[in-house]
Amino acid sequence: MKRALWSIFVAVILVNACGQQDRPAVEDNASEATIPFRDDGNLTFLRGSEEVVTIDVEIADTDSARVRGLMQRTSLPEQSGMLFIFERAETQGFHMSNTPIALDLIFADAELHIVDVDKYNQPFDQSIIGSDAAAQYVIEVPAGFADTYGIIEGERVQWTRDPQDSGGALQPE
Repeated sequence: MKRALWSIFVAVILVNACGQQDRPAVEDNASEATIPFRDDGNLTFLRGSEEVVTIDVEIADTDSARVRGLMQRTSLPEQSGMLFIFERAETQGFHMSNTPIALDLIFADAELHIVDVDKYNQPFDQSIIGSDAAAQYVIEVPAGFADTYGIIEGERVQWTRDPQDSGGALQPE
């Protein structure tokens, strides 16, 4: 009797499993979860001594945060971006793999002067986006930001980390 019940139980499981293949997959809410923006500080774009625009930034100053960047983010809040901080100025290379939003990349040297602006980088593009000069800071903002505010090489940025952020030790000059 136990063997017969066991056989029926296994048969029901197998029939159910086989039937599942023809049904659409049940959507997993966890996979739809978006990565929230973390407001770590502010970054201001300067034209001479004039402030052009200030944005909120999420700061990526560790290897893992820099590698992850804005991958898998489907949106950014208004007037926000990501600030990548490297230990030293050198030619930087980025790609848009696993990044579903178009971005402008703004490269700044150790003295916070903008040395390169690479606009309208397309989602999921695996091409390398390289800085034309040594950069210690890279700012990712939504595509069109540089054109909207007229951001060009030679201008400056300044940034501050929010006091409650206990992130990396690097601080702006």
